[in-house]
Amino acid sequence: MRVAHSDGTYADLDTLREQAVALRRRGYSLRQIRDELKIYNNDVLNRLVKGEPAPEWTKRPRAKDELRTKARELRLRGWTYNPIQAELGCSKSSVSLWVRDLPHPAPKCTPEEQRARMNAGLAKLHAARDVERQATKQAAAAEIGELSDRELFITGVALYWAEGTKDKPHTRRESVEFVNSDPGMIAVFLAWLDLLGVKRDRLHCRVMIHESADAAAAEQYWADRVGIDRPLLGKTLLKKHNPATVRKNTGDDYRGCLGIKVRQGADLYRRIEGWWYGIVGAATAPDLQNRT
Repeated sequence: MRVAHSDGTYADLDTLREQAVALRRRGYSLRQIRDELKIYNNDVLNRLVKGEPAPEWTKRPRAKDELRTKARELRLRGWTYNPIQAELGCSKSSVSLWVRDLPHPAPKCTPEEQRARMNAGLAKLHAARDVERQATKQAAAAEIGELSDRELFITGVALYWAEGTKDKPHTRRESVEFVNSDPGMIAVFLAWLDLLGVKRDRLHCRVMIHESADAAAAEQYWADRVGIDRPLLGKTLLKKHNPATVRKNTGDDYRGCLGIKVRQGADLYRRIEGWWYGIVGAATAPDLQNRT
């Protein structure tokens, strides 16, 4: 096979290879061999020196060689990935690549001790998150400040329409009934009823709770929340326990739900429904974005 030079002449491939190999072994770089033999085709040039190692002086120094050597030294001294990464300031993936052929360091503690350390670390992390969580909630609570009567009025209407009993075309229930397990929701609902002038003697309250719970304690708890004597509560509704289900609402903090019904509340219910539709209409009015 013949190879064309840049000047238009031709040379035998075997002869060129002998010359290229000889130059390579004398320490020539590819660029120098190219210029010497006038071969400017990179494919041909690489074929001519195939199998011949490049001279050391042409090899680019590897910036991470020193880090790799240090990482291997630390690994042989028993260091794990994280300390090596922190010491050398490199990525953990690089550390893994450099030392993966070395034996793993012997554990410095028993599995039980490792588990205890992990649990202690998780507990510390959860505690820090709880502090952050509580700080966020407290800051948000402070943003509310005092409620005006109008703000409480609108809040109560929305609260009732979300959680209270509503009239349906197929089931006429023009009555005000509210059931919830959150004492905060109950407190806001009662404050709203006070704002509307609904007296406590118009309220019929009763506890709803699973039969396996402490019903007496729950009754006293809710009576205190409402501000009435426990005997004034209606008959507690006990929910039968289904063994096939796994309940999570158990323990001393479980107090069931409190149901509150306003006696003779048909007129109040109609007004609540009207108020709610008024809120919907005001919130969806076409000029909403232009309000000041």
